[in-house]
Amino acid sequence: MQHGTRDTVVMKFGGSSVANRDQIEKVLEIVRTARAKHARVVVVSSAHKGITNALIETARAAQVGELTPRRVLDLQAEVAASLGCPDALLAPFFTEIRDLLRGIKLVKELSTRSLDYISSFGERMSVRCIADFFTRAGVPARAFDVWDLGFITDERFGNARPLPGYEAAMRDAFATRIPEGVIPVITGFIGKTRAGEITTVGRNGSDLTATLVGAALEAREVQIWTDTDGVMTADPSVVEGARNIPAMHFDEAAELAYFGSRMLHPSTLLPAIANNIPVRVLNTNRPAHPGTVIEDRVEPGGNIVTSIAYKERQTVLTIHSVRMFGQSGYLARVYNLLGEHGVVVDMIATSEVSVSLTTNTREALERALPALRELGRCEVEEGKTILVVVGHGLHDAKGMGARILGAMAAASVNVEMVSYAKHSINFSMLIADADIGRAVPVLHRELFSSTRG
Repeated sequence: MQHGTRDTVVMKFGGSSVANRDQIEKVLEIVRTARAKHARVVVVSSAHKGITNALIETARAAQVGELTPRRVLDLQAEVAASLGCPDALLAPFFTEIRDLLRGIKLVKELSTRSLDYISSFGERMSVRCIADFFTRAGVPARAFDVWDLGFITDERFGNARPLPGYEAAMRDAFATRIPEGVIPVITGFIGKTRAGEITTVGRNGSDLTATLVGAALEAREVQIWTDTDGVMTADPSVVEGARNIPAMHFDEAAELAYFGSRMLHPSTLLPAIANNIPVRVLNTNRPAHPGTVIEDRVEPGGNIVTSIAYKERQTVLTIHSVRMFGQSGYLARVYNLLGEHGVVVDMIATSEVSVSLTTNTREALERALPALRELGRCEVEEGKTILVVVGHGLHDAKGMGARILGAMAAASVNVEMVSYAKHSINFSMLIADADIGRAVPVLHRELFSSTRG
């Protein structure tokens, strides 16, 4: 693919990267450096750390009659004041938040539409503070709500996506609305419908906004700035010896994102994959560290295993029925019922008389259970985790399955289900949530003591 004629880099900064003045000063220097290297720098920002949660908690309190706007306004005002922003900068937003909370309290209702609306204020206030601070520090910047640059979405509140054709609208807006030499600081996470209703693309969705913007602008690269040294071989909070992964393929990163890696939103990579735009994950606190580059190539002779991830709080459904034995179409009926009720299945295993599957959509499963019970006896268990080993070399490594399961035995962890497709890059196991702390360190030690390099 030919990237845009201009050398564009999209830089997304997460909540921890813009948490306070100290962090935003680091962001300023990172952006200043990038501005000297690239023709165009685009900044996508999350809300300041803790603001979105505070907005949601305050809205839920209002729903049950507790009006506590100061809970979030004081937090936001403290960050703005530390940056030297004038009070007038955020005053209209503070007024709107108070009015909205009073409305929620009055009607005692918090719809998905209202939840998206209240959630949007974090990013909208953050970008204005950051742009104001940048400009006063000598880096001309302007804040933009992403919808003012052509990012118009569908009406799926809480999980919206831009409408087809948004790319051309964004390119036109960037060409006509952003002055030469000015860095746009754009809201992540949010959007707006054609009717003017505010939407969100899902929690932690600023990563997705960044790659969607990058795709629209045919960027050279999208950078995701976090508080760790790129993507790691395991969750550093669980494995003390987790290591940086210098490079990985799109499909490996997509597997890790879906199965619980904290580094990327699960949908982040789709626009980058479709447009073959490298995604680089970097550390705001250590900007000289090369981080992890994710792109459409596999290094020859690379590691057998790339990383370990896990997805907690899974529900397991097992259907027992002798009618499965030798009967064609039985599983098709199961899948059809699951699909009709919106049950998302992550992992599945079958025998001659039973089928087991995992899902994190428990409410949807509850809706499907009455119909599923007509197909057999149903058992539902909660508190499970899908533990996955990801790597392009898995299918060529003799004895890898034995090593993985042997590590589980060494950790005294019971593996309740296993899933591995032919030529797959993902070996999945089901364990109890309570066993994560034992399983992951032992598995990491086994796989990365001899597969590295």
